[in-house]
Amino acid sequence: MTAILKNFIGGEWVDGSGVTRNINPSNTNDVVGEYAKADKAQTEKAIAAAKAAFPAWSQSTPQARFDALNKISLEILARKEELGRLLAREEGKTLPEGIGEVARAGQIFAFFAGEALRLIGEKGASVRPGLDVELTREPMGVVGMITPWNFPIAIPAWKIAPALCYGNTVVFKPAELVPGSAHALSEIITRSGIPAGVFNLVVGSGSVVGQTLLDHPDVAAISFTGSVQTGRKIAQACVLSNPMKKFQLEMGGKNPLVVLDDADLKTAVEVAVNGSYFSTGQRCTASSRLIVTEGIHDRFVAAMAERLNSLSVDDALKAGVHIGPVVDQSQLDQDLRYIKIGQDEGAKLAYGGELLKRETPGHYLQPALFTEANNNMRIAREEIFGPVAAVIRAKNYEEALAISNDTEFGLASGICTTSLKYASHYKRNSESGMVMVNLPTAGVDYHVPFGGRKGSSYGAREQGSYAREFYTTVKTAYTFPG
Repeated sequence: MTAILKNFIGGEWVDGSGVTRNINPSNTNDVVGEYAKADKAQTEKAIAAAKAAFPAWSQSTPQARFDALNKISLEILARKEELGRLLAREEGKTLPEGIGEVARAGQIFAFFAGEALRLIGEKGASVRPGLDVELTREPMGVVGMITPWNFPIAIPAWKIAPALCYGNTVVFKPAELVPGSAHALSEIITRSGIPAGVFNLVVGSGSVVGQTLLDHPDVAAISFTGSVQTGRKIAQACVLSNPMKKFQLEMGGKNPLVVLDDADLKTAVEVAVNGSYFSTGQRCTASSRLIVTEGIHDRFVAAMAERLNSLSVDDALKAGVHIGPVVDQSQLDQDLRYIKIGQDEGAKLAYGGELLKRETPGHYLQPALFTEANNNMRIAREEIFGPVAAVIRAKNYEEALAISNDTEFGLASGICTTSLKYASHYKRNSESGMVMVNLPTAGVDYHVPFGGRKGSSYGAREQGSYAREFYTTVKTAYTFPG
């Protein structure tokens, strides 16, 4: 019998009050592992441990933080194939994608190891004679982290690494659906030399663990990535808590990819396929709206169908597979509901959308491409979070831009064109936090800010040096030398 993997609280691995079973979506007969579930009392214990560890860690030297984060980075990168296989097995993205995500996590920790040595303040003269003014950044305190299932190691990394870098302590609640990567990452962190209580892992439900983090007065800040609905509840809870909590929300997207008549057709198709369907479309930055101008529309649709037909959908661990399974039955059911909604709304299912059978029982779905869609349809307005994209016809660039911006979301956007004029105009006028030209909407370097506008994001950006805006607070201090 496989041992139940434990939570990590106050420097010790501890049993839980229940068990989460981790199922391989490529083979639902395969149990990846069993993980202890934390209850409210254990979550409170983790918060208390983090609070007790904060004074010493917040005053630790930049060298101590560098050493810990660098050690974490080195082990992640040394084990990227092993950890990438675990990630692909439990989440369903292909093995190359899984290895790539793990490598990104290692690079993130390496970046923030360096940031620990680069945190500086400012000193200047006051407008009042004889006074000095100092501006410094200090850590927030205990930070609660609630992460999603679709990037089970990269997203935790880009929250945990800056939090530790800037002297905060952490209570980490990963998605119950993918505890394996979270547990492996946590094991690596525990071997980095950080003191007991600085980092804590509590696997459990949002209604128990997540709610305890929101309710507890000793949690200073919440960093959340997930759905819009849950994000709004978190925002409300943080505002109403006493004391109020600082919060950071990364939520949904309905990202447009504009394809103009002058685009290189092969480039546009590869960009669209990658952005819409890789990682099984389970990315908040996926291109779910393909806005195509009239002159290239028919050729684009035909080329998309041909390209989609060449893709392999199969077990995420098999060589040569382009698209793995949907993460679980609930998400698969949601994808299928939206495919039916699109058909009922009058869009044409030009390719795919069928359930697939493979050697092992899994949640396999043929990538779906709709045409004859318009921007008022639910499939063009609501986030599906699966391998489903809709082509929307536009008369010209101006109409394409208007359709592109006509959404409650504003995370990522893209354009395929050979025109410098249109590329430059789109970058300036697209209402999104990240804009790509002749590149997939999904894919951002680890050293630059990640985040969006409107309903996609709230609060300070994640990643890069901009992460300090969330994980630190600014102090202004005056000195009268006398």
